[in-house]
Amino acid sequence: MDKWFDTARFGMFIHWAPCSQRGWELSWPLVGSINSLPNAQVVPVDEYHSTAATFNPVNFDPRAIARMAQRAGMKYGVLTTKHHDGFAMFHTATSDYSIAHTPYKLDIVSQYADAFRAEGLRVGFYFSLIDWHHPDYPAFIESDKPYSWGNWRRSSPERWERFVTVMFAQIRELMTNYGRIDLLWFDGGWERTLEEWKARDLETMIRGLQPEIVINDRLPGCGDYDSPEQAVPAAAPARAWETCMTMNHSWGYNPADRHYKSARNLIHTLEEVAGKGGNLLLNVSPTGDGTLPPEHAERLEAFARWTDRNGESISGTIPGLEPWQFYGPSTRRGSRLYLHCVMRPYEAVSVRGVHVRQLKSATVLGSSEPLKVHRRVSAMDAVFNKDPVGELIIDVPERLLDPDATVIALDF
Repeated sequence: MDKWFDTARFGMFIHWAPCSQRGWELSWPLVGSINSLPNAQVVPVDEYHSTAATFNPVNFDPRAIARMAQRAGMKYGVLTTKHHDGFAMFHTATSDYSIAHTPYKLDIVSQYADAFRAEGLRVGFYFSLIDWHHPDYPAFIESDKPYSWGNWRRSSPERWERFVTVMFAQIRELMTNYGRIDLLWFDGGWERTLEEWKARDLETMIRGLQPEIVINDRLPGCGDYDSPEQAVPAAAPARAWETCMTMNHSWGYNPADRHYKSARNLIHTLEEVAGKGGNLLLNVSPTGDGTLPPEHAERLEAFARWTDRNGESISGTIPGLEPWQFYGPSTRRGSRLYLHCVMRPYEAVSVRGVHVRQLKSATVLGSSEPLKVHRRVSAMDAVFNKDPVGELIIDVPERLLDPDATVIALDF
């Protein structure tokens, strides 16, 4: 696996499809919703798929979105090239159910990939193995409702083989037509087995076409990293990991969903993820015309303001202290330790279990003013130990506090 992913820490997920014109969640409304998406609608199958005929996102500006991501401190993007609904946001020779056959016609995936590369960001693709539109999958129909776990219809072996051939062809198109692809984010593997997906063969093909690619763990039996969803794990997984998260409760553009996390809450989440050595893949949901909702743009702008001052404490860092040493997340870059004050300091913060005499300086990121530090060690260590381990008590004047999250840099 390419090592860039290990310390990227922050990326942009983009969930978008023709259904965004109607303010519907992606895919799940057509099968009758799911309990993990409390704001997903229930929509007739044909009505859901009919949105492709009018999809024309004339205000889509991928370079502007990429700039927002870059300014927010994100290092990579992941775009839904095909969700469970089967609609391809790219030009494909395998199906008419794609962006090429809409009023818009232009290749969304190509524009996204070019724009993110131009801003120095890594390019990732989301691809759902499920395809509720393809007749050989088979397609989901009204009589299949409600969606019932484990009771999905299966096609004949001959038809399934035809579908798998199409799936392989679409992924081959994505891996060959859009330059270097840094990450492939699979989803939907639960409906079939590793053998039915031909997952090992698929992974071999992908790595043959994109040798440096990073693949998540949702292609059954394969993958380079773990992908928890909508939560930060209590303990960091044993290998590389990334949690994906929405700003409200919805993945797709859903104006009825007003349950937005505050910008401060999202910044604190990023700090916690970085402190545990993971990446945060934060979702945005373009509207039907291709623009970002103002609530999404406002939160990205808040990240940009915070990152301008504190960004060095996130991307490119490794986990810092143990939880008992500091009451909050911490990260490290070389001999510089970053204390993330997700709780507002009263007068001071404490760090325990460090070599107190090795500290050279303490500052709040964004300020060159030195902070006053008090060193506390046992009486015997103070007399007899030239390099004692003890506690640092760092005074933090209120005038230096960041309104969202103060970061203190300790140089040893």
